[in-house]
Amino acid sequence: MPWLRRIRLRTAGAVLAAVLLGGALGAPGVRAAQPAGPLTDLVNPFIGSQHEGNTFPGAAVPFGMVQLSPDTGHDTGYDYDDDHIRGFGSVHLSGVGCGLGGDLPVLPTTGDITETDYAKYAAAYRHDDESARPGYYRVGLSSYGGITAELTATARTGRQRYTFPATGKANVLLNAGQSLHKTVTTRVEVLDSRTVRTTLTGRGFCQDTEPYTVHTLTRFDRPFASYGIWDGDTVTPGARSSTATGRHGAYVRFDTRANRTVEATTALSYVDAAGAARNLRAEGGRSFDATKAAADAAWERRLGVVQATGGGTTLRRTFYSSLYRSFLAPNTGSDVDGRYTGWDKRTHRARGFTYYQNWSLWDTYRTQAPLLSLLAPRESRDMALSVLRIGKESGWLPKWGYGTVETNIMTGDPVTPYLTNAYQQGLLTGHEEEAYAALRKNADGVPPATSPAVGREANAEYLAGGFAPYVKGRTHSKPGDSDFDHGASATLEYALSDAMLARMARDLGHRADADRYAARARNYRSIFDPSTGFFRARDEHGAFTGSADPARSEGFHEGTAWQYQWLVPQDLPGMLDLIGGKAAADRRLDSFFAYPELLKDPGWTARQVWVNGPYDYDNADKYNPQNEPDLIAPYTYLSTGRPWKTTDVVHAALTLFTDTPAGMTGNDDLGTMSAWMVLSSIGVFPVQPGTGTWGLSTPVFDRVDLTLDRRYYPAGHFTVTAPGTSATDRYVQSVRLGGAAHDRTYLTTADLRTARELDFSVGPEPSAWGTGDGAAPPPVGRPARPRPDGRS
Repeated sequence: MPWLRRIRLRTAGAVLAAVLLGGALGAPGVRAAQPAGPLTDLVNPFIGSQHEGNTFPGAAVPFGMVQLSPDTGHDTGYDYDDDHIRGFGSVHLSGVGCGLGGDLPVLPTTGDITETDYAKYAAAYRHDDESARPGYYRVGLSSYGGITAELTATARTGRQRYTFPATGKANVLLNAGQSLHKTVTTRVEVLDSRTVRTTLTGRGFCQDTEPYTVHTLTRFDRPFASYGIWDGDTVTPGARSSTATGRHGAYVRFDTRANRTVEATTALSYVDAAGAARNLRAEGGRSFDATKAAADAAWERRLGVVQATGGGTTLRRTFYSSLYRSFLAPNTGSDVDGRYTGWDKRTHRARGFTYYQNWSLWDTYRTQAPLLSLLAPRESRDMALSVLRIGKESGWLPKWGYGTVETNIMTGDPVTPYLTNAYQQGLLTGHEEEAYAALRKNADGVPPATSPAVGREANAEYLAGGFAPYVKGRTHSKPGDSDFDHGASATLEYALSDAMLARMARDLGHRADADRYAARARNYRSIFDPSTGFFRARDEHGAFTGSADPARSEGFHEGTAWQYQWLVPQDLPGMLDLIGGKAAADRRLDSFFAYPELLKDPGWTARQVWVNGPYDYDNADKYNPQNEPDLIAPYTYLSTGRPWKTTDVVHAALTLFTDTPAGMTGNDDLGTMSAWMVLSSIGVFPVQPGTGTWGLSTPVFDRVDLTLDRRYYPAGHFTVTAPGTSATDRYVQSVRLGGAAHDRTYLTTADLRTARELDFSVGPEPSAWGTGDGAAPPPVGRPARPRPDGRS
């Protein structure tokens, strides 16, 4: 029952919050010694696998095409509360909210093949016989006489090692017809005595979507003794090939009385069978142990770009686990030869870059994309180029893309701040005008009916009247969500994107466009209702509609007017003026964050007052740290002149992240929540996503050293220090940037490129730091003021 799960979450969370606050953030006078050994030892892949964090514990390398992980029956793959494993699927996404992936679940069994439904032949397991670390997963299956399964991965292959009991009927089941989404059609072929090939076409993510196809090739380390294929309930020993639309798969059988170990490598391709074969040849030649060691080394290099000093053991494990999840997506989409399937269903080749796929842009543009632009700029550049390829080949930029298809899940215009962020971070050198043209098309139009994309679906009405109308229950003929059904939040998202595009247009010399977009960036005002003092949806005729109670408002996507009121990062001074100025806004923020209660007990407030459940989006007047719309909200205090309150709220929210399976706050959404934790722990946060502006709050570590790519950050490193930071000494007394006093509550990307050190002095009480005029992040994208000679 959902309410029982909620009580269990809160009770356990209260205890863990107390541990985190006292140990992880640091008790007074206690500084933890840093553990010797690799950073990969600190990562717990099980974090978020309980209570709808929807993470996966299986094996992957950074940004890999393959995520080989157990599926237990939860609609997104693995749930820590389940006790049976249905198979080890090759594709998973970290923290998505709907079933997706799980292609080709493979499971070792023994005995005769009597069941073909993986819910019925699933194997039992216990957590005390299960472990995981970056690039490796192991579990003891207590069914079928006891089988040990081990998993590791390369970018495009998943490697399995099964240790069976001594038997003449050791099976490996390759289930082509069941996955986490709807299977359309599958083909299975036993090519020879060591190789099985499949072609899987599936569809569906939250709603029915366009189908996509993935090709797999699985090669075993030794010949199998026999094999067969099942179609529905019919099992046909010796059958070599079959095409089906339902339950469908192949089994291969080994004699393990002399040799109990069987290894297999599965390669994927979204292009064709030949691509899977090339990927297997290129990446499948190592032994299991060598592959595991290479995956571990890849993760150690990736995690090593951030060296955190100080903090308790729990905090360090939680931090590096969050950093790990931040590097899981987007995912490699091109084969080793550069070929990939575009959204036009044609085969293309990426030359000079890696093509990536899987775009949860509504989520990731706020935190994960800026983090990757800082810590993985070369990959981020390729990711941005991949998004431009999608626009070029399909005719429209993506919104929420999976594999080779657009799902149109979520609303607004998230691709604009995603790409303007890439531009501002210097990742689009040589492609600036190409990116601008694609964004201009997206910002000024609506995709035609023949396009699978919906883009800015309500754009015509938005451009004509200044707002996207709310039409309750409105749908369209394409898969996905409708901006009309979330008109109020779509208006705010469009306006945010317009501001970011205005800055890019001005930088590139498109002055008329810049002024036009800057004017549109103020369209958030069109849905402000003076009678309530909050944003409110308007209907097709312009009348405010829905409940006047901002906690019960309609027309906002996964949130309320309380939570969306702060989503105006492009013009916080203007928004604060609407609600009565800084003092009035400060009082409203205090109510929103339950600030008096928070000061008394941060962990309790976060767990008992803020958190209502991973999918409780409605009827709320408090901060929802489990969802994206108000992730930036704690940093609004920087604009009211009370930056110490940002630190109080951020540090309270950090108690929601722990190193247990329940240690996520809501769905991770392809690293969005994890990146929030990483950035907020460091004390540098993208307060205006789509720009190069980073808000400041007190770090939770004494020191963090960032190794930066000299191609984009000439200094090659950036160090953040906060000696003595703790749960009590958490207030900024002063800041120095590159050795000089710094009174602003933000940095720019230019600062990160030129300065090498950001030093915080902290103490037990708030100070006057960051409270002066001009200390807060300035507005973005306002129209240029006329020059004295009248020229623009």
